[in-house]
Amino acid sequence: MAKRKEIEDEQMADVEAAESSSEESSSDDDTNMLVDFEWFDPQPFVDFHGLKTLLRQLFDVDAQLFDLSALTELILAQPLLGSTVKVEGNETDPYAFLTVLNLHEHKDKQAIQSLIDYIKTKATGNADLAQLKGPLDPASGFQIGLILTERLINIPSEVIPPMYKMLLEEISWAIEEKEPYNFTHYLILSKTYQEVASLLDQEDDISRKHKKQKKAGKKGSSETFYFHPEDKVLQRHASLFGSYEYTRQAGGPDSKRAFQELGIKPEGHMILIEAIKFEAAVKGLQDYFGQSSDG
Repeated sequence: MAKRKEIEDEQMADVEAAESSSEESSSDDDTNMLVDFEWFDPQPFVDFHGLKTLLRQLFDVDAQLFDLSALTELILAQPLLGSTVKVEGNETDPYAFLTVLNLHEHKDKQAIQSLIDYIKTKATGNADLAQLKGPLDPASGFQIGLILTERLINIPSEVIPPMYKMLLEEISWAIEEKEPYNFTHYLILSKTYQEVASLLDQEDDISRKHKKQKKAGKKGSSETFYFHPEDKVLQRHASLFGSYEYTRQAGGPDSKRAFQELGIKPEGHMILIEAIKFEAAVKGLQDYFGQSSDG
């Protein structure tokens, strides 16, 4: 059954209005397609391949380091926790998903142990993430809920706040049933990128010298850009957050360059939020995207 009926009418209106606005502003012809989003529980017999594809997109070039099939099965093993977003009914592939996995509860599973080791490695030597290693220690007593979320590139950010709101409710219900979701912290794995100098425009010696000098200044700014705009809101409530380089490297800055002067360098990103601040973070998402859809 669709979760859509659990979402307030005004939230649905916000999402549909945002999608309509996006279509109208980006279309080059007179045809605009209005998309009707629906939220569902994960479906074990339907969503495996779609969720695995979204996980591969989330982990980018490091996806091959993980057993994505095992991670997908873990997600589908808790079908009453987390959500998917679809546009053509429950029997189709998800366009977006959000879920939480208990790192302590599943620490003996190889797929989760690989993720924990990966997170610890990325925190080592990273000033922004160094304090993350403590909460991940099994002896620390912390209960970490690992939030995984991803969506297709053309899906608007406005679909995300309802999924977080439903996750809060589902965790509350699970705790009432004595299920292992009484977290002390939430760790969100995400993605960012930086713009870096392109190599494609260096056509001759004169222009090469000029453009290297020009773009070196841009590269030096090392500004962080977000694949998931909601991360900027969540970080306001975070204990720590930071980006890290992927273990495996892509084919260079131009491999993901599209319609812009500079290439991009994708990076992983982590956000740690205390459980007592998580509800405020979710409310912040609702407020932020409600305002953006009105404006």
